[in-house]
Amino acid sequence: MSWLIEQIKTFSSRPAIVDGQGCYSYADLVNQIVSYKTQLDAQFEDGQVVAILSDYNFNAVALFFALYQKKAIIVPIVFSSHDELEKRMKVVMPGVVIKLNKTDLVFDKKTAIKDRHPMIKGLQDAKQPGLVLFSSGSTGEPKAMIHNLAVLVNSYQGKKTKNLNILVFLMFDHIGGLNTLLNSLAMGAKIVLPSSRNPDVIASLIATHQIHVLPASPTFLNLMLIARVQERFNLSSLKMITYGTESMPASLLKKIKTRFPRIKLLQTFGTSETGIAQTASRSSESLELKLDDPNIKYQVVDGELWLKSNTQIIGYLNASMESFTEDGWFKTGDLVEELEDGYICIKGRAKEVINVGGEKVLPAEVESIVLELDFINDCMAYSEKHAITGQIVALQVVLKSDILPNQAKKLIRKHCHSRLAGYKVPVKIDFVATTSFSERFKKRRLQS
Repeated sequence: MSWLIEQIKTFSSRPAIVDGQGCYSYADLVNQIVSYKTQLDAQFEDGQVVAILSDYNFNAVALFFALYQKKAIIVPIVFSSHDELEKRMKVVMPGVVIKLNKTDLVFDKKTAIKDRHPMIKGLQDAKQPGLVLFSSGSTGEPKAMIHNLAVLVNSYQGKKTKNLNILVFLMFDHIGGLNTLLNSLAMGAKIVLPSSRNPDVIASLIATHQIHVLPASPTFLNLMLIARVQERFNLSSLKMITYGTESMPASLLKKIKTRFPRIKLLQTFGTSETGIAQTASRSSESLELKLDDPNIKYQVVDGELWLKSNTQIIGYLNASMESFTEDGWFKTGDLVEELEDGYICIKGRAKEVINVGGEKVLPAEVESIVLELDFINDCMAYSEKHAITGQIVALQVVLKSDILPNQAKKLIRKHCHSRLAGYKVPVKIDFVATTSFSERFKKRRLQS
């Protein structure tokens, strides 16, 4: 058994996991792991590639650790469509697929694969557990990233025990969601798993379970502000909100701090390829952060953040390693400003930069200026093709109900002209009921 299983045992009667079915102690979790391990032993040998078709719940967590003990290569899949599932299955070709019917495990054993990918074969030969995570791209074949799961789990060793109630917002097949889970279990925290990622549901869980820490994306935090959950639910237990996975507009951060003045705001950073880094924000009002992690090195090359970590992936199962240098640096694609005192400021994604006649525009900068306007609930900047400049800045806008679109359009352009260079001012403005974002609450920027 790993050190983490042994640590979990010591927490015994402490509350471990709350999901839609009930509240479970750490002793309950250990017992369920043992029960599932017995069932798995009767079904297949160690070292199999096993897909779990489930989002987070108590039984899925127990199954994850039972598979970890069987040194399986675990493939958690949270899917919204049959096509997405098929894409992932085609790439990873699991030997076993497990679905959860409440506590019961439903097994679907596949035809044995003789010639496994060398990276999978390497883990199997070394009798090491693995983890496969997929990129969140909505088009084309998703990249399958493979981790040595023992290395990833061991990076949480030595965490101090803390009496914290933590809501796991990010999904089961997301590196951020797994980071929250492993970090929380290592500390003996109480973990609350939402059955829905709706602002009212999340706010209700915070109030009911006295949540201390809420990790979320900027997009979701803005949805909470729009829904005015702080006016309808008692969120006084919250001590910290952590945010990441996408750029945070400066004016949105200011709004969040104004609505939640007593709560510490911490910017997190990580990638599926390198794991989640320990970070420190300069302050709750600042977008400047330090990568303060002994397991991670970084450098900034031509404005792009490069990382090298002890927990980075072995490789991709279905893609080249072109994002990695020969000496192991991962080119994140994140554009950053490097400050003199060791802090950095993340400006946006290189692939999202809008090129207006050779001038570069970062969407988050435009969004931050637009969100300063009181009649704006939300907005998203993106690129559109243009015959003369190549691209223009386009904007999706969600208005509050007390202004007409034509009036809003004039005020938006006037405000942007007063705060931005002319080429950054949105040329096309569309008014929408909601901006385009993924099921993981990251903005899905339109590009043409």
